[in-house]
Amino acid sequence: MLVRLLRERLAPYRTWLVAVVAFQFAGVLAMLYLPSLNARIIDEGVVAGDTALIWRLGSLMLAVSLLQVACAVAAAWYGSRTATAFGRDLRRDLFHRVGTFSAREVQDFGAPSLITRTTNDVQQVQMLVVMACLIAVSSPIMMVGGVAMALREDLGLGWVLAVVVPALFLSVGFVVSRMVPSFRAMQTRIDEVNRVLREQISGIRVVRAFVREPYERERFAVANDRLTDVAVTAGRWMATMFPLAMLVVNVSSVAVIWFGGHRVDDGQMGVGSLTAFLTYLMQILMSVMMATFMLMQVPRSAVCGDRIAEVLDTETSVAPPTDPVTPDPARRGWLDLEDVALTYPGADRPVLEGVSFSARPGTTVAVVGSTGAGKSTLVNLVPRLFDATGGVVRVGGVDVRRLDPDALWSQIGLVPQRAYLFSGTVRSNLLHGRPDATEEQLWAALEVAQAAAFVADLPEGLDAPVSQGGTNFSGGQRQRLAIARAVVRRPAVYLFDDAFSALDLATDARLRAALGPVTTDATVLVVAQRVSSIRDADLILVLEDGHVVGRGTHDELVAGCATYQEIVASQLTAEEAA
Repeated sequence: MLVRLLRERLAPYRTWLVAVVAFQFAGVLAMLYLPSLNARIIDEGVVAGDTALIWRLGSLMLAVSLLQVACAVAAAWYGSRTATAFGRDLRRDLFHRVGTFSAREVQDFGAPSLITRTTNDVQQVQMLVVMACLIAVSSPIMMVGGVAMALREDLGLGWVLAVVVPALFLSVGFVVSRMVPSFRAMQTRIDEVNRVLREQISGIRVVRAFVREPYERERFAVANDRLTDVAVTAGRWMATMFPLAMLVVNVSSVAVIWFGGHRVDDGQMGVGSLTAFLTYLMQILMSVMMATFMLMQVPRSAVCGDRIAEVLDTETSVAPPTDPVTPDPARRGWLDLEDVALTYPGADRPVLEGVSFSARPGTTVAVVGSTGAGKSTLVNLVPRLFDATGGVVRVGGVDVRRLDPDALWSQIGLVPQRAYLFSGTVRSNLLHGRPDATEEQLWAALEVAQAAAFVADLPEGLDAPVSQGGTNFSGGQRQRLAIARAVVRRPAVYLFDDAFSALDLATDARLRAALGPVTTDATVLVVAQRVSSIRDADLILVLEDGHVVGRGTHDELVAGCATYQEIVASQLTAEEAA
């Protein structure tokens, strides 16, 4: 998968890669030419006392050295530019792909793993591209060219190369093969550490409230130790590689000097040729060691490439239609569910089954039921966070599976069960609902959501900062800001998924009264736990184990639905007391 990923993602940068190869080729040729010039200076200039030849060849060596430096700088510039652009594009494509995922795919991968794949994994593959541009091109050229130039200097010492180069390759290959499983396990355990750390940071108040710091420290220590163990194993193999390579280099140097010295003594080669041969041998072995750096990165990058490709190759289960249509303007706000069912993959029984109702603009449909009855799942089917496995969900008279996703979402104002705010300001969060909203429209939405008073009391007003998740606001304030974000959009269908649970009864009543005039031309679907929040709804659905066990108005259900009667009875005393 890594090869396919690199081939596809580096295709737009062929010109830069060609430049890298060209400059690396020129630079290596210049480097290979220098020892030969040095040998001529020693054998023809120094021995013969030809000062003019020494100056001429020395000047040529200086010019070749400057050319080699210029080529190396140019190759590094193009290589780093290619790798940086590659990493940028890969992170962008991963982000966009994750943005198309339904809730099912996000749950399958897990948020910590998706974060690691988009950051750490991309960085590892990007590092491989850098090393490939700087090393993978130059090392083979230097190795082959070095062997040719060394044999040109003296063929009699060629047997040293025939022994040393394969020995170095075999030793490095053995170590790299041992490192692959460790790197694969390392990425999985980085995910595990990321997951534990994310849970502890997100739930820090719960941890402190129940005095679970020692337990959480131990849980993190276990995950951290597991990562440390595999990292130490990989590090030990990595540490073995360099001494092993240096052993081969030093033994080969001694062999060249020993046997080459005898050949010089016998007059079979010159001192300059011996020096050049030794230099070429060092260049060959250094090229192998440079390739070793890249080979050390390949196993880990291969694992990361597989993980990245897995995300990029995953298609969302909520696929956009091939021939999308737009909602019928004459049926704006129409919401219809016909015999809807939903079964999760591998589940023994459906979460929802046989749910049907119709709602028109100006009406409110409420859904109540016990925990786990399927209320939030029902709401998530309308904006296609999941796709129904049975039946049809229609918005604006059109099956949501045939609607253009942007057209569908533009019709909906969703307030999720967990009110989430993005880091920024109050204004920027409200503009998520309607980017072109004016300040007057923002304040009007805040008035409806009963949030205008506390926002006006903030020193910066609409420009008051909001931390990640809105943690600098209380739960009730977050819910009201989330409701204002939906109201400012003025959608055709409002979806309130237990959006009033953090509000006191008085604020809840004022907010519902203010919503009435705003939603006269829209359909409202409300999931609620409190009967007081939905007693005035035009239609109330009572869910139990994914089935509709009651439907009607509040009075009708009180008279004829046992499940609804139990819900009302459980809340009656508290409501009367309030």
